Amino acid sequence: MLVLAGHTFVGLGIIGALLPIMPTTIFLILAGTCYAKSSPKFYNWLMKNKFFGKYLSNYKDKKGTPLSVKIISISVLWITITYSLIFTEIPLYVVIILLIIGIGVTWHLIAIKTLKH
Repeated sequence: MLVLAGHTFVGLGIIGALLPIMPTTIFLILAGTCYAKSSPKFYNWLMKNKFFGKYLSNYKDKKGTPLSVKIISISVLWITITYSLIFTEIPLYVVIILLIIGIGVTWHLIAIKTLKH
C-alpha cells in the first residue's frame, strides 16, 4: 500500500510541477516518506531522479531552494492566476480561492531558506 501511495504522490507531484496552483514538493516529500518505509529501490530512484532528486535532497537536508527556482515558481504562479482572472469568467468565490492559494504558495516559497551556491 505504501508503494502505491508513493506512486500516487509522485504522480500528483508531477501534475503539481505542471500546474502552478498545485504543490509539487509536498507530494514528492510524501512519496519519499512512503518509499522510505516500503521500498529502498523506489526511494533511491526518487532521491536520485534527475528532475527532483537534487531539490528533494536540498529540502530534506534543510539547505534550501535556489533563488532561480523560487523566482520562476512565483512568476509562473502569478502569470497563470492573472491569466485566469483576466481571460476567464469565473465566480467571485473562485477568484478569492485563487488569490488565497497564490498568496499562500508565494509566502511558503519565500519562507523556504534560499540555497546559496
